[in-house]
Amino acid sequence: MYSEKVMDHFQNPRNVGEIENASGVGTVGNAKCGDIMRMYLDIDDNGIIQDVKFKTFGCGAAVATSSMATELVKGKSIQQALEVTNKAVMEALDGLPPVKVHCSLLAEEAIHAALWDYAEKHGIKIEGLSKPKTDISEGEEEEEY
Repeated sequence: MYSEKVMDHFQNPRNVGEIENASGVGTVGNAKCGDIMRMYLDIDDNGIIQDVKFKTFGCGAAVATSSMATELVKGKSIQQALEVTNKAVMEALDGLPPVKVHCSLLAEEAIHAALWDYAEKHGIKIEGLSKPKTDISEGEEEEEY
């Protein structure tokens, strides 16, 4: 059963689309379930995320977590965006069913992938950011939710 917030973000997703000439673009997927998430960031010279958009191919929970993740990083600094975890996304949505937790992990990784792309394009290192996985199902067996 999905929360009202999950249903709202699925039926009325925020920040859908693309940003031309985005500062950073990250694409991640989960080969096991087939979800693919692409996040676009527009970051200004002060390191503030001015705009964020997403395109997601996947289930309702994947769309909802993408939508909520964009809301959580918009207007934030790079460092604040880096601190947006899958747990923060789930809490903001009032929870997800256990079988859909991987969707929130996808949202977290999409943010990280877009930040990684931004850092690569600008030749900078973002403290605390490591190269993201493109497929979050890699090593999923070892992870505990």
